[in-house]
Amino acid sequence: MNGHLDLWERRLARQMAAAPYVLLVFSAGLVWVTGEQAWSHRFTTLGLTLLAAAWIWVMSRGDRKGLYVAGLVILIAVLSTRGMWFASFFGFTGFFHSSQYLRGKARLAGITATAAISVMAYNGKPPELTPYGILTFLFFTVAIVLAVSLFSFVGEITAERSAERSRMVIQLEEAMRENAGLHAQLLVQAREAGVLDERQRMAAEIHDTLAQGLTGIITQLQAAEQAEDWRRNVGNAVRLARESLAEARRSVHAVGPGQLEAAPLPEALEAVVAQWSELNATRADFTTTGTVRPMHPEVEETLLRTAQEALANAAKHAGARRVGLTLSYMDDMVTLDVCDDGAGFDPERVTDGGGFGLTSMRKRVSRLAGTLEIESEPGGGTAISASVPAIARETVHG
Repeated sequence: MNGHLDLWERRLARQMAAAPYVLLVFSAGLVWVTGEQAWSHRFTTLGLTLLAAAWIWVMSRGDRKGLYVAGLVILIAVLSTRGMWFASFFGFTGFFHSSQYLRGKARLAGITATAAISVMAYNGKPPELTPYGILTFLFFTVAIVLAVSLFSFVGEITAERSAERSRMVIQLEEAMRENAGLHAQLLVQAREAGVLDERQRMAAEIHDTLAQGLTGIITQLQAAEQAEDWRRNVGNAVRLARESLAEARRSVHAVGPGQLEAAPLPEALEAVVAQWSELNATRADFTTTGTVRPMHPEVEETLLRTAQEALANAAKHAGARRVGLTLSYMDDMVTLDVCDDGAGFDPERVTDGGGFGLTSMRKRVSRLAGTLEIESEPGGGTAISASVPAIARETVHG
C-alpha cells in the first residue's frame, strides 16, 4: 500500500509541476483562436507567453521565491490585458505558487494581488470609483481570497499529513531494521547460551559420572595393592568402570541416571548408599520420611546426583566414619539431607560456595528453583540439605 501511495505522490508532484505550463499554453491558445487582435498583437502575446514560461522555469527553481512570485503576478497582470483567458486559467498559477512558496503576510499579499487582477480582468477595466463599484470589487476579491485561502489551508493539512506519514514510514523502517539487528543478536546470544548450557551440563555429568567413577576405581586399586584379598577390590574397580562407562554414554545422549530407570527414587538412593558403604567400608544409613510418590524426572535426578556428590565428598575429603541420608517428602517440597562426622571445613573460606562439585550441586538445585544449604566447621562434620519443589510426575493414561 505504501508503494502505491508513493507512486501516486510522485505522479501528482509531476502533474503539479507541469500545470503552470499547461494552463499558460491553454490560455494563450484560447486568446490566439478567439481574439480579434491584429497579428502583431498576437505575436506580442506569444512573446509574453514565452517570457512567462521562461520566468517560471528559471526563477521557480531558485531560492528567491518572493521575487519569483512578484514577477509571476506582474506577468499574469500583463497577460490578462491581452485576454481574459489568462486571468481565467493561467491566473490559478498565481494562487497556487503564492500558497506553495510564500508564508504569512507575503502569501496573503500574493493571493490578494492575483485575485484583484482576476476581478479586473473579468470586468474588463479597473473598478469604478463609486461606493457600489468599490464594494463590488472588494466583495469578489475578498471572496476569491477566502476561497483560495481555505483550499490552501486544506492543502497544507494534507501535505503535513503526507509528510508525517512519510516520517512514520521512515521511523518504522528504521525500527524494523533495528528489530532485525536485535533479532539477529538474540539468535546469536541464544545459540551461545545453548552451547554454554550444554557445556555446563556435560561438565556436570562428566564430574558426576566419570570423575567420581575414576576416583572410586583409583581408590579400589590402591586398596588392592595393600589387601590380601585383592580380587574383591579389583572386581569393584571393574564394576565401577563398567557403570561409569554406561553412565557416560547416557550423559552424552542426555538420558537420566540408570538407577532411576530400574527403581523409584528411594530405592535408587538406598542402592547408591549401600554401594558407597561397601566400596568405602564406611557405615551409611538411609531413611525416608513422608508419603513417597513419583516426582518429575528432573527432580529425582537432581536429588540422586546431589546424594552421589555429597557421598563422594564425604569419602574423598571428609574421612567420615559414619554418614546419614534422609529423604523427606512434604506437601510442596522434597528435601534430601546428608550428614557426616568427618573433618568438615570452613564454608566462609571456600570461594563461591566450594569446588566444582558443590558448584554443580548448587546449579542443579537452583535450576529447579530450589535451595542448597551447607553447614560445616573444621572437625565438626558437614550437613548438606537440598530442597526442591515437589513437582509430581505426569501420568499418561491410556
